Amino acid sequence: MSDTDTGGTPRGGTPGGDTPVDPRLLEILVCPISKRQLTYDREAGELISETARLAFPIRDGVPIMLVDEARSLDDEPGRAPAGPR
Repeated sequence: MSDTDTGGTPRGGTPGGDTPVDPRLLEILVCPISKRQLTYDREAGELISETARLAFPIRDGVPIMLVDEARSLDDEPGRAPAGPR
């Protein structure tokens, strides 16, 4: 997993920096839709799925991997949509 600085603002819950996520957990978590690796955005407190174009929140150190709780990256200015795969 890689940490990224996207300049994002924490949305809902506690930013990931306040309660760290277990690195072992980050290694095994995948996107529930695409089953691909996620990127940890420590500043925003989210796990990012570029393939599914979703950001899953982290609350109190616990990743919330429910699609209904995720926000769409397509609504975010400055993030280019993922190309065809």
